[in-house]
Amino acid sequence: MVTSSRDPERTRQRILRAARREFVAKGFAGARVDAIARAASVNKRMLYHYFGDKEALFRAILREGIATNLDLVAAAPADPADLLPFLAARVLQRVDGIRLLQWEALGHGEGKLIAEDERRKAWVEGSERLRDAQRAGHVHPDLDAEYLVLALMALTMFPLAFPQLVRMVTGTRADDPEFQRRQARFLRRLGACLRPQPPGTAVRAGGRRGAGAPPAEARLQTKEKHQ
Repeated sequence: MVTSSRDPERTRQRILRAARREFVAKGFAGARVDAIARAASVNKRMLYHYFGDKEALFRAILREGIATNLDLVAAAPADPADLLPFLAARVLQRVDGIRLLQWEALGHGEGKLIAEDERRKAWVEGSERLRDAQRAGHVHPDLDAEYLVLALMALTMFPLAFPQLVRMVTGTRADDPEFQRRQARFLRRLGACLRPQPPGTAVRAGGRRGAGAPPAEARLQTKEKHQ
C-alpha cells in the first residue's frame, strides 16, 4: 500500500532501502523505479521528488558505500598481517556491495561509471595508506601500492563474488565459519610475507624459511597461539 509520510528523512531512508534491494537483485539496468516505489510504499512522484531520477537514486546508494569505504581505510591497521584478516572480516558485511559491482561490470564494461570520480577517492586513500605503511617500515617498499590495493581487493572479495569456486577448491562454503577461520589464518600468514624481510632471508617452497624463523615469523606464530 502506498502511504505518505511527514518525516522526510524516514521516507528517504525507506526509499534507499528498497532501492538497494532492487539494485542488488537486478542491477542498474534491470531495476525498475515502479518496483522501488511499491516496496518503499511511496508513489513515483514522491520518489522523484527525493532523488530526481533512477541514476540519482543509484548514486545515493553508491555514496553510502563510499562513506563506508573511507571509514574502512581510516580504521585499517598498518601491519599487513593484521590488515588482510581485517579487510576479509569487513567484506563479509558488504555482500550487497559486491553484488552491485558484479552487476556494474556486466552492464558497463570499460565505459564511464556512475559516480566514478567520487568512488575513486577511497581507492586513492587506500593506496596512500599503504605508502604510509611502506615509509613506516610495515610493508615491503618494493611493492606497487596501487597493485597491492587490487591484490587485497581480490583476496578478500573473491570468495563472496564466486562462492561456487570456493566450494570446488576447498570443499566448504564461503559463508561457513570453518572456511572463514581458515581464510583468516591464511591471510594473516600471507600478510606477514608482505613485511620487509631481513637481508638474506629466503622463503623455501611451501612457505618454510631457512634455519631459524626470523622475528616477524616468530611473532606471528606467537600471535596465532593466543587467538
